[in-house]
Amino acid sequence: MTNQPYDVLAIGRSGVDVYPLQTGVGLEDVETFGKFLGGSAANVAVAAARLGNRSALISGVGDDPFGRYVRGELARLDVDNRYVTTHGEFPTPVTFCEIFPPDDFPLYFYRKPSAPDLQISPDEIDTDAVRSARLYWSTVTGLSEEPSRSAHFAAWTARDRAPLTVLDLDYRPMFWATPAAATEQVQKALAHVTVVVGNREECQIAVGESNPHKAADALLDLGVELAIVKQGPRGVLGKTRHSSVTVPPNEVDVVNGLGAGDAFGGSLCHGLLRGWSLEKTLRYANAAGAIVAGRLECSTAMPTVAEVAALAEQTAAEAVNV
Repeated sequence: MTNQPYDVLAIGRSGVDVYPLQTGVGLEDVETFGKFLGGSAANVAVAAARLGNRSALISGVGDDPFGRYVRGELARLDVDNRYVTTHGEFPTPVTFCEIFPPDDFPLYFYRKPSAPDLQISPDEIDTDAVRSARLYWSTVTGLSEEPSRSAHFAAWTARDRAPLTVLDLDYRPMFWATPAAATEQVQKALAHVTVVVGNREECQIAVGESNPHKAADALLDLGVELAIVKQGPRGVLGKTRHSSVTVPPNEVDVVNGLGAGDAFGGSLCHGLLRGWSLEKTLRYANAAGAIVAGRLECSTAMPTVAEVAALAEQTAAEAVNV
């Protein structure tokens, strides 16, 4: 292994996704399942690696076969797993979903009373790796419990709000006692990051605004340099202090929408690292998300550079010809 800085260093959830191989039926009627690497941060790291970026993940797994699977699958998918530690007091999380295309994908998280990725402590953070990473990605879920919360803030303190310090708002109500508790922690986190990405509901939790432009402005007022607000069928808004871009969504026959956001995140990392224009960055990220929405799994469905470029450029050409 080399000690050169990572392109993308992510911290957060990892586990096993157990997805039904029959769609349109409830779990009680599913007969066969597929097992895949899962967890939002893990998926973003995989998506970034698939696009050619040197990626690593800070996370935790249980001392069990699923934990060994997570570590092995990360390595197979070109994500450095040296910071995925074993916390044997809790099992590796398993997440089930139901698939009712085009827009209903209930998730069932088996993470109680806690999960190993929430047991990361401040002394486990390699602050040199955090400081030197070209892009550092965190999610709000990691703030929901101690000691993970303190570990996140320790990493941000070490990074000192360096460029491309990204927070995925990733608000999951089942991980929080109350929405107000999430708002309190997100507000503290926003003082440490330069890029924020989330949907309208997540922006409501973060800054009390669900209107995309007002939410983006509120984030910018708190010192964020780039605010990205996902608007569903209305596309994605990206806003800085000097520019504003809205990119329309891609038309896609949805198979499973659960991995689209993580594919978007991995491609967002790729565009930011390459200094692309905001419009191109968001257009390519949208394309990556659309590709994965048309596939069953998440981590192993992440698209290649060529696949993303083909759809993104096709979308741009069609827009010109309309």
